[in-house]
Amino acid sequence: MTTVEAERTQVRAEARFVRTAPRKAQLVVDQIRGRSVPEARTILTFMTRDAARDVRKVLDSAVANAEANHGLAGDDLVVSTAFVGAGPVLKRWRARARGRVARIRKRTCHITILLALPSGEAIPAPLPQPAPAPAAPVEEAPAEETPKRAPRRKSEEPAPAAEEPAEEAAAAEEKPKRAPRPKKADEPTPAADEAPATEEKPKPKRTRTAKPKAEQAPAAEEKPKPKRTTRSRTKKTEEES
Repeated sequence: MTTVEAERTQVRAEARFVRTAPRKAQLVVDQIRGRSVPEARTILTFMTRDAARDVRKVLDSAVANAEANHGLAGDDLVVSTAFVGAGPVLKRWRARARGRVARIRKRTCHITILLALPSGEAIPAPLPQPAPAPAAPVEEAPAEETPKRAPRRKSEEPAPAAEEPAEEAAAAEEKPKRAPRPKKADEPTPAADEAPATEEKPKPKRTRTAKPKAEQAPAAEEKPKPKRTTRSRTKKTEEES
């Protein structure tokens, strides 16, 4: 069973999920269909619709694919096919009168542009991709060698200490006690030099003398205040009248 590869006659570029209504983008795409690339760029540059900027980006992407992948000149190509497909719709809402809700539909679209040679010739096969350059080997730093220790000679080895007898070791541990220092004859004794301390006499206690009651002034006798008499309101009004 043999398979026949179809000849490539177009270069494709597509932009998906563009935030523009399909109808608005379709009006722009209809203006560049069948025109050359320089003429299509001029139309899109001076068009006042917002969708023209998105269509111009797709056109530039198609030209870049033809130049980089197939080695063609971008100005020699023609916009053979251009169409717009509907994308998913984003649903939003806003509040309206009487507590109602109004739905907002934010539409998206997919823009596709195909470029071809004016004579309808087949587009050459894609250029071979350059092989990635091999990574340069990383030179590892040489590990620092620790200097080896020279072997010790037999003559330099310290001789083992001779074992001392137990009696000599016990005598070395016992040290003679230091004799007390003899007193000199000229040094006076502390008891003879110091004079006896004088005995302090106890101080007499202070006593308080009570004042005689006769000296105190007699308190003035308070006279009883006369009681205040109140007359009834009716008697007072009768006397006034």
